[in-house]
Amino acid sequence: MVRKLKRKPSAGSRLFQAANTLFMLALVVIMLYPYWYVIMYSLSDAKLAGSGGLFLLPKGFSLAAYETVLGNAAVLSGFKVSLIVTLAGTLLATFVTAATAYAISKSRLRGRKLFTLMILFTMLFQGGMIPGYLLVKELGMLNSYLALILPSAIGAWNIFIMRSFFAGIPAEVEESAYIDGANDLVIFFRIVLPLSKAVLATIALFMAVMYWNDFFSTILYISSKDKWALQAVLRDLLTNTSTAMQSQGISIAYQQEISESTIKMANIVVATLPILIVYPFVQKYFVKGAMIGSVKG
Repeated sequence: MVRKLKRKPSAGSRLFQAANTLFMLALVVIMLYPYWYVIMYSLSDAKLAGSGGLFLLPKGFSLAAYETVLGNAAVLSGFKVSLIVTLAGTLLATFVTAATAYAISKSRLRGRKLFTLMILFTMLFQGGMIPGYLLVKELGMLNSYLALILPSAIGAWNIFIMRSFFAGIPAEVEESAYIDGANDLVIFFRIVLPLSKAVLATIALFMAVMYWNDFFSTILYISSKDKWALQAVLRDLLTNTSTAMQSQGISIAYQQEISESTIKMANIVVATLPILIVYPFVQKYFVKGAMIGSVKG
């Protein structure tokens, strides 16, 4: 047997690896510290937090800001609305996007080029806010969850990502299914979708983040505050913190334990925590799906 000799890294190579490691660690700290700062600030006592400086640990640990935010009935209602809209919107958007992308990925589709150009046109030009509002109004969707879901349910960019992935699936897979008597629907649901978990997870994550972070649609289409999504509720609290504390009946003594800044930081954590919890579970699909969708086709 011939042993493979391991080359000893040169001094320059070791120096480069060390410098590269330090550089990447610095980037990680730069990117993560702002959010760490927000968390530590939200857990700090208002008076001590107001002194400023860097936060590596909470200054005078306190959950008063979170008690104020989560004790607000509007926040809990907004969380429920956002959860409903995000789940329903993500499922609908992912399915509609996949179905559209699969159709235009097939050369046998009549008018395929025309449909592709029409979708591409919407990517370059949009109708605008006022026509969009008038359309939602004419469809009778104002002040309903549908107004938060349907206008954003499909996007040209996501369609083209999925189309590139579907076009890369070997034609022999579908041809063998046709020989066995399967039709297009059977092939789509039983063969194509199971093979597309990575890109489906990627698009689903894109859509979930978009629906969860959307506050402008709520302000534009929803007049009843009990139907406001979480982001709109938190935005309202951020701009009217003092009024919100008074409306909740918070005593002056308790208000001294919190401040507008600590409440704002707690709002940020509450708004972003669900996405941060979900992301690690779909990360492996996200990386693979994004790469495949961007290079195939």
